Amino acid sequence: MLKQQRVVIDHVSPQINAGEFSIKRVVGQVVNVSADVLADGHDVIAASVLYKHQKEKKWQESRMTPGHNDDWYGSFKVEKQGYYAYKIECWVDHALNWQYGIGRKIADGQHVNSELEEGVLYVDEVMKMATATEKTYLKQLLNLFKNEASYQEAITQAVSDSLKSIFKKYPNKFLANTSKELGVYVDRKKALFSTWYEFFPRSSSKERGKHGTFKECIPLLNRVAEMGFDTLYFPPIHPIGEVNRKGKNNTTTTEKGDVGSCWGIGSKLGGHKDIHPDLGTLDDFKELIAKAKELDIEIAMDYALQAAPDHPWVKEHPSWFKWRPDGTVQYAENPPKKYQDILPIYFETEDFQALWQECLDILYFWIDCGINIFRVDNPHTKPFYFWNWIITEVKKKYPDIIFLAEAFTRPKIMQQLAKQGYTQSYTYFTWRDNKHELINYVEELTKTEQAEYMRPNFWPNTPDINPFHLQGANEPKHIQRYVLAATLSSNLGIYGPVFEQMISNALPGKEEYMNSEKFQIQHYDWTVENWLIKLISGINKARKEHEALQQTNNIRFCHIDNDQLIAFYKWNDDKTSEVIVVISLDHHHAQRGTVQLPIQDIGVGHDHQLKVRDVVPDIEYTWNGEWNFVELHPNMPFHIFEIIK
Repeated sequence: MLKQQRVVIDHVSPQINAGEFSIKRVVGQVVNVSADVLADGHDVIAASVLYKHQKEKKWQESRMTPGHNDDWYGSFKVEKQGYYAYKIECWVDHALNWQYGIGRKIADGQHVNSELEEGVLYVDEVMKMATATEKTYLKQLLNLFKNEASYQEAITQAVSDSLKSIFKKYPNKFLANTSKELGVYVDRKKALFSTWYEFFPRSSSKERGKHGTFKECIPLLNRVAEMGFDTLYFPPIHPIGEVNRKGKNNTTTTEKGDVGSCWGIGSKLGGHKDIHPDLGTLDDFKELIAKAKELDIEIAMDYALQAAPDHPWVKEHPSWFKWRPDGTVQYAENPPKKYQDILPIYFETEDFQALWQECLDILYFWIDCGINIFRVDNPHTKPFYFWNWIITEVKKKYPDIIFLAEAFTRPKIMQQLAKQGYTQSYTYFTWRDNKHELINYVEELTKTEQAEYMRPNFWPNTPDINPFHLQGANEPKHIQRYVLAATLSSNLGIYGPVFEQMISNALPGKEEYMNSEKFQIQHYDWTVENWLIKLISGINKARKEHEALQQTNNIRFCHIDNDQLIAFYKWNDDKTSEVIVVISLDHHHAQRGTVQLPIQDIGVGHDHQLKVRDVVPDIEYTWNGEWNFVELHPNMPFHIFEIIK
């Protein structure tokens, strides 16, 4: 079918995979939209961004402005959770084209009586939509345009901003063209800004060698809150398999009293909807959730779709596992790691619908108990389209749910998981340690298409990863790694109390903890205080008080004449919060350098004095001009400067 159109729309941005996936925002954020918009000839064209929430029928409109090479820019703010649709609409604006043309002729000294008569048609057209006040003005214009005696006043009004604003307000979108609809998924603010703390509840007991309980976790909540964490993540809390149970340090033989890996889920005591009896009861868990909520802490659960050999599923749903001719199931592997205590789920089973529904029901069960955050174990070993389905189903009923993808794997796989719907993603930050690596990686996350759909969560350590640079590292190194995570990314987490107590003994030649807590109960002194803990609390307080640190993508690295110092500027969307962060990457020696401020971005001149406040020790400085000196020492290897205007 022939369609008469003149305006072309090209290169609409942002969009992911030609619109296959939604970009991501949180409530209150702005979506900046751009496109190439052009038409034949020299007529004036106009363009708008049209957008609406999934529950709205009427499109809202935000006019776009042109750049310098047929590029147009617009934006809109997302105010509610859920899906938004947006598209670009453009047209030849004949009324504005008339005004532009008559203006050029007037400027050239031409007589424009005929053009004024033509203008009557455009004024008559907008009269139908105008307000009473506007109609009074437009009627005056009609009289002027028709009266030769008022020629001078007529041509003045013909090119006036008042008339232009009315034409823009009531456009006649003749032969308008629209782009295809694109999507935005809007989460709650915590999707963008969260501070995670992980510990094993079974290691919460004050008594050495005793299995911890949920009730013993409750007194530890105050410590977590005082350090400034708002999310407390527990590894799996379900019954642990007894068949092929792992011993200490991941051995395949067990001794009496070995508790096994909590990721080996399921036994005669139950499966994914059950709680390990040594931790307590479901009511105990709900009490812990409620107590945490009183301190503004959310409990995050581990969602691990795998089964121990004695999980009830193995007998109840044998088709959910892939059986070999000898009657066994190949245990799970994530090379070079082997999990003899875990059977992988067979997602190609003919009974996949029942399997998928059970996986969804597990989430619904724990959501009904008060859980809104799930850290998903090894999602890259399950089908991408399964994740798209299950996350979409959950979000339909429970838009507050947050999913963190624990996938330390190839970049495109991590990116695909984010596209399919994961709210946050673990990253390679854990291994990025020098200035060049850090800058390149953060630029990749924030200045490429990934910024539209992948929210990084920076973890200096995890129970699985004891990075070489932390093994035997001193306190300044731990401070350095924490402040890097906390200021480069708005989402971060640590595995504690291992991190803040600087417990870093490793298996020789491996990035794994000696006497790993994954396979045994540990005993900790939860009353330990040190300089690192004090600074963690101060850094987390700074994050809560400065919106510039509550987002990741608005970042610009600053030149500084020392490769052992890294400096960057961050700001919130409306620039009511701006910070300059300088961090030393040398945990043994003092480092000095001169940092170049991005004065154009900050909005100050070359010779302007700038007041800054170092927010952790709360000290004010006055900086002069574009280049300013800094000095950092190992015991205090960072500055977080609030810019005061």
